[in-house]
Amino acid sequence: MKYCNSLTQYSRFKTREVKVGDLVFGGNNPIHVQSMTTSDTMDTETTVSESIRMIEAGCKLVRITAPSKKEAHNLKNIKEELLKRGYTTPIVADIHYTPNAAEIAATIVEKVRVNPGNYADKKKFEEIEYTDESYTDELERIRKKFTPLVKICKEYGTAMRIGTNHGSLSDRILSRYGDTPKGMVESAMEFLRICRDEDYHEIILSMKASNTRVMVQAYRMLVAEMIQEGMNYPLHLGVTEAGEGEDGRIKSAVGIGTLLADGIGDTIRVSLTEAPEFEIPVAQQLLSHFNEVERHEKIEEIIENPLHSFDYLKRDTTNVLNIGSNNVPVVMADFCLKEKITPASFFALGYNYSVPLDKWHLTDMAADYVFVGNHDVNFEVPGTLGVIYNYQKWKEHKKGFPFLTINDYLDESEISKKLNIVYTCLSDLSEELYTKLRTDTTAVLMIDTYNDNGLAEQRKLFSELMNNKVRTPVVIGRAYGDLTQEQLQLSASADFGALLLDGLGDGIFIAAENCGSYQSINSLAFGILQASRTRISKTEYISCPSCGRTLFDLQETTAKIRKETSHLKGLKIGIMGCIVNGPGEMADADYGYVGTGKGKITLYKEQTVVEKNISEEKAVTALIDLIKEHGDWVEKKIN
Repeated sequence: MKYCNSLTQYSRFKTREVKVGDLVFGGNNPIHVQSMTTSDTMDTETTVSESIRMIEAGCKLVRITAPSKKEAHNLKNIKEELLKRGYTTPIVADIHYTPNAAEIAATIVEKVRVNPGNYADKKKFEEIEYTDESYTDELERIRKKFTPLVKICKEYGTAMRIGTNHGSLSDRILSRYGDTPKGMVESAMEFLRICRDEDYHEIILSMKASNTRVMVQAYRMLVAEMIQEGMNYPLHLGVTEAGEGEDGRIKSAVGIGTLLADGIGDTIRVSLTEAPEFEIPVAQQLLSHFNEVERHEKIEEIIENPLHSFDYLKRDTTNVLNIGSNNVPVVMADFCLKEKITPASFFALGYNYSVPLDKWHLTDMAADYVFVGNHDVNFEVPGTLGVIYNYQKWKEHKKGFPFLTINDYLDESEISKKLNIVYTCLSDLSEELYTKLRTDTTAVLMIDTYNDNGLAEQRKLFSELMNNKVRTPVVIGRAYGDLTQEQLQLSASADFGALLLDGLGDGIFIAAENCGSYQSINSLAFGILQASRTRISKTEYISCPSCGRTLFDLQETTAKIRKETSHLKGLKIGIMGCIVNGPGEMADADYGYVGTGKGKITLYKEQTVVEKNISEEKAVTALIDLIKEHGDWVEKKIN
C-alpha cells in the first residue's frame, strides 16, 4: 500500500486545503504549530492570558477543552476577550463525551475536535461479540448521534478534527480489530464517511498514541486508506502523553519526525507535561530540521521495497558478539576527537569506578562500545566496554577491535577474528562487498551519510543490503555539528527513530562533539532507543500534557513520582490528569495514577481499578505500595 510520495525523495503528501478561521491547512501551506491550554475553561481571564502566551510564542491554533455545556458556552467569552485584545488566532474546542457541548461550541469557535472512541461510541472496557447485524446497527446509531454536529459545522463554516487516540478505541472497534493501528484507522474512517455522505469536507484527521510504533503505523495506514478511497484530508501529528524534559522531546521527535520525513503532516503539536508555551519552540525546532532535508541531493528510488512500514519486523541479521540477531541495539560512543582519555572519561558513558573496591559499576545506560580513533588506552577499561581503534592503530597492538574503511576491509587480510567495524556509505556498496559480507561472521557495518536527507539515503542502503541477501549487522551512524543540545535531541531523534521504528539498525553512533557533553549525547542515544521501543533502559512515564480537565498539578506530581520510581527499569507508569485521559490513554502502562476528582486519585494496575478516591497527599505513597504489592519494586542501588 502506498502511503507517501517517495521513500527516498523528500516530498510532502498533497492534502486538500481546509480553512480554520483565517488559517489554511494542507495544500502548499506551511506546517502549522498548535497547542492546548491547561487552565480551567470557566476561568476566562486565566485561559485568555495563557492563550496569549501561547500565541506570542508562535502558536497558530489554540485548543481549549469543553467537557460540558457550560464550558462550551464560555468559549464565547474567551473568544471575545481575545479579540478585544487584538488576537484573532483560531480556537479549537476539545470534546470527548458530550455531543451537546460540541454542538454549542461549533456555533462559537472556528473548529471542534471530537474523539470517535468517546463521542458517540461505547467505552466501558467490555468484551462484546458483535454480529455483522449488531455492528451495522451500532454504526447507524453513531450516524444519528454524529450527523447533527456535522450539519451545524457545515452551516457555520466550522472545521472539525476527527482525532482518534490509541487508548480511546471503543469496545466495538476493539472487538473487531483489536488494540491495533488498523482499529484506529477504521474508527476515524467511520466518522469520515459520515461527513462525506453529508458533503462536509472541512476536516483534519489525527491518529495519536503514546507508543511511537503504533502512532507511526496508524498514520501511514490512514494515508494509505485515504488514497484508496480517493481522499486527501490534512493531518495533525502528535505523540500523546509524551511526558516532559528530555524524554518528552525525544519521544515526540521520534514519532512526529518519522512522519514528517515521510512527507506526512500539515500541523503538529509536541505534547509536553510543561507549560503549553514551552511546547511551541520545540515544535518549531523540529520543523526547522526539515528545512535542510528539503534541499537534498537526489537518491535513487527503492524499486523493490523490502521494508515493513505498517508493522514492526526487525531486519534479520547475523550475530557478531553482542551485535545483531536478537540482541538489543548497542550504543557506540565517540571519543576519537577527545583531547585525552582517562578512566574518569568513562563516567560520562555510564561507568563509575569505585576506588575502595577497585571495581567498575555499570548504570542502566552504560555504552556498549567506544570509538577512540588513534588514542592509546593504556589502562584497564570496564570488561563490558568494547574499545574500537582506527585500523592502523589496532594493527600496532591488536587490542580491542578495528575500525576499517571499505578499502581496508576488501584489501587487507589482517583483521580481527571477533569483530570488525566497517565504515560504509551508500556509494560504497558493490557486488564485491556483498559477496564478502555474506560469508563473514565478524563484520559489522557502520553506516554514514553526507546527504541532507541522510535518513532516506540510509533507508536506501538498508534496502540494498536486504535485496542482496546481506544479513550483516548495521550500526547507524550520524554526525552533527554546532547544534544546541535541544536541537541535537530533536534532529537525531527524527533521523534515527524513523529507521529504528521500521526495524532497521543493530546499534547507533552519534558523533556530535560540539553539540553537548559526552554524557548528554550518551543519554540521548539511550533515549532514542527507548522512545522507539527497541531497548528499554529506564522507567517510562506516560504523562499527559495537562488541560482544563486536569484535577491536580501534573508537573509537580510527575516530578514526585519520577523521583521515587526512576530506578525501576522497564516499568511503564501512566500519570493522567483526568478520567478522559485515564485508563484508555495509558493502555499499555503497568500502573496508572489518574485524577478522578478534586484532590482525589484513583490507582490502576494496567486497566483495572485497584483503589479509588485516594487523597492526593497519600497517593504517591499508595502507588509505591501498589508496585511493591505486585512484585515490581526494587530498592535503589547505592554505588
